[in-house]
Amino acid sequence: MTDYELLLQKINLLEYHQKLLLELLNNPKLEFYKLIIEKGISKQEVKNFFQLCDEMSIKLEEQKAEGYVYFHPLFDEISASLPGSLEIKEVLNACIKQGLFKTLFLEFKKYI
Repeated sequence: MTDYELLLQKINLLEYHQKLLLELLNNPKLEFYKLIIEKGISKQEVKNFFQLCDEMSIKLEEQKAEGYVYFHPLFDEISASLPGSLEIKEVLNACIKQGLFKTLFLEFKKYI
């Protein structure tokens, strides 16, 4: 990666974090956004995470409908897919506080 590309990547990250900071000014309880900024997570990583959460939410509902009561494999899958700087416990707590994928993360909280 050239210096120019690296600089452009950093500018894009700063712009994304600035947007999140503006949202935090209006609602300081957006815990997941705080976590993203603190850990330097990119917009693409967040997009991938939200996509994974959508998929996991669907799988959870399907498995519940089929009578499953044990969802540890889904928990393991989402844990393994987190960006390296995030820990599952802090993600769970932040998402629950912010109301993101609440059903999913309340179920996963049982495994911590």
